[in-house]
Amino acid sequence: MLIVQKFGGTSVGDLERIQNVANRVSKTVKEGHQVVVVVSAMSGETNKLVAYAEHFSQNPARNEVDMLLSSGERVTAALLSIALNEMGLPAVSMSGRRAGIVTDNIHTKARIESIDPTGMFDELNSGKVVVIAGFQGVDDNGNVTTLGRGGSDLSAVAIAGALEADLCEIYTDVSGIYTTDPRIEPKAKKLDRISYDEMLELASLGAKVLQNRSVELAKKLNVNLVTRTSFTDEEGTLITKEENIMEKPLVSGIALDKNQSRISLMGVKDRPGIASDIFNKLAENNVNIDMIIQTVGHDGMTNLDFTVPKNEVLDAKEVMDKFLEAHEIQDISYDDSICKVSIVGVGMKSHTGVAAKAFSTMAAENINILMISTSEIKVSMVISEKYAELAVRSLHSAYALDK
Repeated sequence: MLIVQKFGGTSVGDLERIQNVANRVSKTVKEGHQVVVVVSAMSGETNKLVAYAEHFSQNPARNEVDMLLSSGERVTAALLSIALNEMGLPAVSMSGRRAGIVTDNIHTKARIESIDPTGMFDELNSGKVVVIAGFQGVDDNGNVTTLGRGGSDLSAVAIAGALEADLCEIYTDVSGIYTTDPRIEPKAKKLDRISYDEMLELASLGAKVLQNRSVELAKKLNVNLVTRTSFTDEEGTLITKEENIMEKPLVSGIALDKNQSRISLMGVKDRPGIASDIFNKLAENNVNIDMIIQTVGHDGMTNLDFTVPKNEVLDAKEVMDKFLEAHEIQDISYDDSICKVSIVGVGMKSHTGVAAKAFSTMAAENINILMISTSEIKVSMVISEKYAELAVRSLHSAYALDK
């Protein structure tokens, strides 16, 4: 098998941990597999480099920031390659450029456009382990670029796709995907496998193990993804196509997102195009809208509620104040003390009563639901933040996820 293994910052946090990674890679090679390793910078390294840049400038040129930050991953790649060679395992380290990763030219948050795997295949076919600096590539003009948050995961998935690898393993400090956050519900169980769509929902709803972009890319490139810990030999969670999952659970997981604020618009002028005007203006100001509820209009007026990430409330307020001034809206209230709790599962497609059970669970706990949104495989409810953990534990129990 050809396996891509990605190790995050905590997994390569110091020299001892890099040696542990080398031991793990060596074990995989001895099992008869070809291995490509993608590494992050050592934990804390990127922050240190950012601080160096900010010593000289509060607003450094982004192309120089990319040149600086990309060095962190190259250091780890070279050190791991040195460790592997010293163990008698031929290895070669590569920058994003040498690995053939071409991106667009949006510095500090570039997107991968293509990968030429020829160089990687040449080294693999000569019996070497290929160690690649994650999080980076080059644009068409050869300028170094970085991929933004979660960039090393993206590198690994894209490389696995380009190499048509059998498996892409993402090693982190957690042992897989759980039915919910084990810090909230100690009875949470680790899932053996989960579909791309369920993982996308959980990731977008607050589960922090993998970022959306990586899962989206894995789904697009049909890469089998495993997330597992680098600190034990415990099996991880396989993220794969829905058809590769025999037993489709009714509900796979409960997600909690506390990074939500509710904006309520009262007395909105009920004219054609008002919602379009409001949400277009918010989009122009890069405000991400999540849930929307509009009430039936009366006397030429309607009410409109929607949720945004907490850190975008001020941007939203700027936009809304202009509608207030224009007398298109009579009053606005902002509520930071909410959260969103969601149930996710592909089994919902073929079963009835899943949402009803969630609502009756909330009612039994005397938790008022402020907003609801549903999709084919999820039900999300906005509730008061003080009930967040109670809601998660109650739903986890109601769907017997601890069994």
